[in-house]
Amino acid sequence: MNLVVSAVAKNLDLSQNQPIKELVYEAFRKTIILGDIPAGERINEKNFSESMNISRTPIRYALRRLADEELVIRKPGVGVIVKGISIKDAYEIYAIRKELDALATRQAMLIMTDADFKALHQLLLTTNQLNEVNDVDAVLRKFSEFNQMIYDKSQMYRLKSIVTKLQEYLIYFRDICIKDKSRRDSALQEHWLLYRGMVNQDIDQINLITHEHLDHSLEFIVKEMREHHLE
Repeated sequence: MNLVVSAVAKNLDLSQNQPIKELVYEAFRKTIILGDIPAGERINEKNFSESMNISRTPIRYALRRLADEELVIRKPGVGVIVKGISIKDAYEIYAIRKELDALATRQAMLIMTDADFKALHQLLLTTNQLNEVNDVDAVLRKFSEFNQMIYDKSQMYRLKSIVTKLQEYLIYFRDICIKDKSRRDSALQEHWLLYRGMVNQDIDQINLITHEHLDHSLEFIVKEMREHHLE
């Protein structure tokens, strides 16, 4: 079993109730983004198909989608080559996110009702409770709900679509970072500061905390990427 097959196999769970083409795509995607298949490695469709006893059709589907995302590239006469995500890409993604997240938060602040702010406050209280009992998966879900609520309330649906796409590239590293208790505590505190900035209509605080929050996340993600030897 070669490097590509063994690496992807670890992330491929065929017992899930999803189309096999989606499972193969997600397994390849996660493996490539985490750097478990190094940049420059060739993906042999035929070899993967035979080794995993999977039809080549879902593999081709997966590779087409990965090529659309520029996670792999097709070289004439060579085949499919892994491109992956680099630390430079992470810095670019977070530079964009800082501006878009600040914009979404400012816009949501102007639109949200008292009931919306109460709901956001309750969400943060629940997250506090879950964090205190160290329910990491539940905290992660609540962090996502916090972000999604702001994007939804901003009513900037194109912005939400762009940010969601950007988040997808680093979601696996984000999940690793949130498992770190100190980062989880800091992220929650930053969410509280954002909430207070929104309640107080304090644009400067929103801009400052949004940038600091994402800078801190980026620091952890870059650290993980370096440990995965992704430069």
